[in-house]
Amino acid sequence: MVPPSCRYRKFVRTAKSKPIRRKQPAVRPKLLPVSEDTRRWSALLESELLTWPGVIAKRMFGFRALYRGKRIFAALPNSRGFGPDPSILLKFDPLPLAISKCAERDLRIHTNSPGKGWFSFTLASGTDLHDALGWLSHSYEAAKPGKSR
Repeated sequence: MVPPSCRYRKFVRTAKSKPIRRKQPAVRPKLLPVSEDTRRWSALLESELLTWPGVIAKRMFGFRALYRGKRIFAALPNSRGFGPDPSILLKFDPLPLAISKCAERDLRIHTNSPGKGWFSFTLASGTDLHDALGWLSHSYEAAKPGKSR
């Protein structure tokens, strides 16, 4: 047991006097407030996606997480978003090869998202909603129950 006076130090000495280096906490991405346009686009996408079979939406850290059964396949910004650009998050785990090639050609797809298997699709205007639905349908299909990860 570490004495209370040593809890928050970088190095702690044990009974054998060997220094133990503590792990640095993970850096969390800053969640920024989203614009009214982004909220409207998210609401339009969510209303369409909830008509698809087996899709449910849950609140998650300022987002609306979309599930197909028990598997998450997307997150739409509700009150917060990753970065200054309006974007939706797509989950592909693993990313199919055919979709990977399409993602490389589409400049609106980014891989600098919260974790493994997550990609973001940037919405520049209301005209991008049709393409966003296409990417969401790919993500929805990738989350099909019974598919191995």
